[in-house]
Amino acid sequence: MDYKVTLEVPIIVRDIKDGEDAIKVAMSSVIKKLKASKLEYVKVEIGMSQCPKCGDYFESSFFVGDVSLVGVYLTLDIFNAENTKHAENIAKSVVGKALKDVPFKTFEIKEKVEKIRKKRR
Repeated sequence: MDYKVTLEVPIIVRDIKDGEDAIKVAMSSVIKKLKASKLEYVKVEIGMSQCPKCGDYFESSFFVGDVSLVGVYLTLDIFNAENTKHAENIAKSVVGKALKDVPFKTFEIKEKVEKIRKKRR
């Protein structure tokens, strides 16, 4: 089976003036590490969090003092996995080689459904 696996990764950014700069630095850092490991195919997006009080969504950047915690989503396609757990392990292994010492949490695993085109006569 083929799967689309999304991992949630926390990135700590120091000596930043605001949350927007923290997001830019975190994204740049992750993309640079993935590119160095030839993992350009991994999709990198800023995480979204939900406010527990109002329910609105906002970019996952928590800024206190000069330190920010930025949530990043990494999405990649896994082919020929035996099941969802196998796909999750493959994704963590692949991304873990580029982002050492960074904890991962599986955000979502979706089975990819192949679209079959019918020939029109």
